[in-house]
Amino acid sequence: MITGTREHIVRSYDAELTRLTGEIVSMGASAGMQLDRAMQALAARDDVAAQQVIAADDVLDAQERRISADVLRLLALRQPFASDLREVLAALRIAADIERIGDYAVNIARRSLVLNQSAPVPLVTGLPALAHLAGDMLRDVLEAYQAHDARAARLVWERDDVLDRRYGGLFRELLTYMMEDPHSITACSHLLFIAKHLERIGDHATNVAENVWFAACGSALTAQEGRHAHGVRVDRA
Repeated sequence: MITGTREHIVRSYDAELTRLTGEIVSMGASAGMQLDRAMQALAARDDVAAQQVIAADDVLDAQERRISADVLRLLALRQPFASDLREVLAALRIAADIERIGDYAVNIARRSLVLNQSAPVPLVTGLPALAHLAGDMLRDVLEAYQAHDARAARLVWERDDVLDRRYGGLFRELLTYMMEDPHSITACSHLLFIAKHLERIGDHATNVAENVWFAACGSALTAQEGRHAHGVRVDRA
């Protein structure tokens, strides 16, 4: 009878963790759509679409608050330890990173509104590519989180170097435009901020990868740790 009760408690707890993971993945998908829509509004010079991105931030914030409340409830009622505690704490951190990604998407939309008030400037070639890479990192790390796949998370973590290099190249490209055409300085300054927002989105996706690794392995993700990551995966019973 005791064994049966304990099995019921374990199954119930696992179900709660699975639901929490699903909430976070859903929140991450919403943040990814926010980023896509913000970049589309920027390219199309669409004020209405940009305002919709800004307005939708309240929904993302509400999701983050619900997840935080769920995490606190799990900590209070279930008192997890070891790997379960790591998973719950990682969930709290990941939700915070996703909320910040949504904030950066809003910042991009707001800057697009300012850009729309002046003559159009051609978007530098590297900006859509940078946004695509940051969005892919977010989507891939959410898949790794849902699958409890530390190795897949590490692969996302490694791609941050690629994003940083592309951001550096884009920064130099925009500076060149500004030097060649002083009339483009204001617009290019906003594009520089947008590029920085995209770089920061990549950083937050990297933070998520580090927390996926921490939940699975109980250690910080470093280059040394990563070399021993082959096949690291945690499947809940």
